[in-house]
Amino acid sequence: MNASWEEFGWERLADGVGRRRLPGWDATCGLIAGTAGALLYDTGSTLREGAELRLQAQALLGGRRVTHIALSHPHFDHVMGTAAFAGVAVFGAAGTETVLPAEREALRADAVRFGVPEAEAAESAELLVEPSHPVSGERTLDLGGGRRVVLADVGPGHTGHDLAVLVPGSPAVVFCGDLVEESGEPQAGPDAVPSGWPAALDRLLALGGEDAVYVPGHGAVVDAAFVRAQRDTLAERFSGGAQRA
Repeated sequence: MNASWEEFGWERLADGVGRRRLPGWDATCGLIAGTAGALLYDTGSTLREGAELRLQAQALLGGRRVTHIALSHPHFDHVMGTAAFAGVAVFGAAGTETVLPAEREALRADAVRFGVPEAEAAESAELLVEPSHPVSGERTLDLGGGRRVVLADVGPGHTGHDLAVLVPGSPAVVFCGDLVEESGEPQAGPDAVPSGWPAALDRLLALGGEDAVYVPGHGAVVDAAFVRAQRDTLAERFSGGAQRA
């Protein structure tokens, strides 16, 4: 890594691992660097935002480029910047590759509804990139220099297609997408699967373990106790009080 994380408003989470809290909706974008490749977790809400992330990532990587992208879930504020990255391998939870092109107009409309200028939303939706590498279960990527990351389809929950990323280490870092939110209550839109959400968080906790750093889709970094408490709150909210045994 050449430039410092803080220089670009990023937060260092571990050696070679950081994230940026994007303006507007406080959405997380993560960067994980190895010696042979680098993975970006989510790409922002517009093509312009994706281009900014591309330039920042390249500076942080000492001139190297992002080689892999993992999309947490098919909502506009997490996926609309992907087209700014040419020649990368794009991963998503299995089914995301079908949902994104089918929901292109809905994503554009959501972006406009939340304040993205119409022309910018239209361009970003038109150039929307769907994952070419669907993930079912878990998939490990080797980024070089001993840096491996685990992509895990832990949903359904926040949507029908929720992808988390585990970066093993001390501490381990788990990028959660919107399965976990810290800056507000978890949002359950029309594509949420409320009955499955608590179990998705159980899978997330099993993936990261008790000592991991958990990075929400929106908000500050949290610990396993926070994720467990949010899991129990969601169980109460959606299933009439079901708690873990």
